[in-house]
Amino acid sequence: MQNKIIFGTDGWRGIIDLEVNNKSIAEIAQAFAQHLLSSVHNIISPSVVIGYDGRKNSKLYATLFARVLAGNRTFVTLSDRVIPTPVLSFAVKNGKFDAGVMITASHNPPEYNGVKFKDSYGGPFLSEKTKRVESLINYSLIQTEESFKTVNLVDDYVASLVERIDFKGARKKKLKVLIDSMGGAGGHLLQDILQKQKIEATTIFGEPDANFNGRSPEPVDQNLLPLKDTILAGDYAIGIATDGDADRVALVMENGEWLSAQETILLFADYLLNSGIVEGDIIKTVSVTDKLFSLQTETRKIREVQVGFKYITEEMLKGGVSMGFEESGGFGLTDHIPERDGILFALIALEMLADSEYSKLSELVNEKRKQFGRIHYKRIDHDYSESDRVELLPRLIESAPKKIGSWAIKDTSVFYSATGSPNGLKLRLEGENRWLLIRSSETEPLLRFYSEGDAEDEPDILLNKGLKLLMKQRNK
Repeated sequence: MQNKIIFGTDGWRGIIDLEVNNKSIAEIAQAFAQHLLSSVHNIISPSVVIGYDGRKNSKLYATLFARVLAGNRTFVTLSDRVIPTPVLSFAVKNGKFDAGVMITASHNPPEYNGVKFKDSYGGPFLSEKTKRVESLINYSLIQTEESFKTVNLVDDYVASLVERIDFKGARKKKLKVLIDSMGGAGGHLLQDILQKQKIEATTIFGEPDANFNGRSPEPVDQNLLPLKDTILAGDYAIGIATDGDADRVALVMENGEWLSAQETILLFADYLLNSGIVEGDIIKTVSVTDKLFSLQTETRKIREVQVGFKYITEEMLKGGVSMGFEESGGFGLTDHIPERDGILFALIALEMLADSEYSKLSELVNEKRKQFGRIHYKRIDHDYSESDRVELLPRLIESAPKKIGSWAIKDTSVFYSATGSPNGLKLRLEGENRWLLIRSSETEPLLRFYSEGDAEDEPDILLNKGLKLLMKQRNK
């Protein structure tokens, strides 16, 4: 029988009950145990730490995962509460565990749940290990045991953030912070950290909710109306939103305007480099604005990898990399954990504003818009069947055009999934920041279209051209 559990760029996700259930979780846990027992330095008893978010059945699945691992000679530590994914990642690295498991579907809609694997360095499993676990599903009988311990994983993580972040400027300026945890695993964590530092902070939707209070827990403009409405009603300096498992972050200005991930990335990279907080190359995914290349120097390179934070992690582990950014709001600092951390970057956003001459985020953003210019960027997602996603992109790659509209194509990049099949095509066009990217999602039945242009109308033009290119392949 063909194995239907296929891991994407960031673990495995599926519909609760239909795909993600006790049976599939136990099968994955047994395969994970077999992988560890056969590959972790040939040790007899690996050590694993497990966390979970506030989705339906997450605690149940985490406990089941712990029981299966314990039944396979593994020392298991289970979180005693709902936690953000970066807390789990930090615990793996700081606690010197052999691996970590997070039960979450990140920013996916409420009907989803899933599993993320973390390696001993605190970042995601790379493709080779993920494929190994996938190949072991249904390889051996599931064994369980109740022997595992439950601990608080949050306190050490918070202590590391408090040691890293300078809160004095925010205290001195009396900056007020509004936080939207979106009913996710971030909970009241940011508020608790800030209030202990004598910084006024308020959280909306701070209680983990399996249905995310009727929203999709992805911190993008259309999902943040409650944050935008609330910030307009109060004297706040900055608004911050974290996603379902708090490994991603988004910013909202006090005037109610959402700051795109592209502008947020430019602000963070510029601040972290020019303040001397970090040194080294920057890794960006192909879907991130090309304006980031303006920060490149002779000694500091901006390097590009395909979509998926594990590809950023791979570069971080090689050395010489200070930070990494992906367009979905996932940002990481190598010397913290080689992984996304929405809580850390929420605090960096506040520190960045406090270190500036301004007291409102919009004032800082306006200054940076003068420095970098406006970003003209768009993304659209379209539902496509699996057969279309498998067939259309390779066809388009084989017959890629030499021009799109009046713009010549100056560079073509093809990207591949963990299984080796083509899953992305980026066409860079003549101009300064003009490109089109078409890629297949590995976690949802979608084709994603991204574009950036040198003028306001260009992204829409490029997206329409991209849709027509795919339609042409379908009609062949």
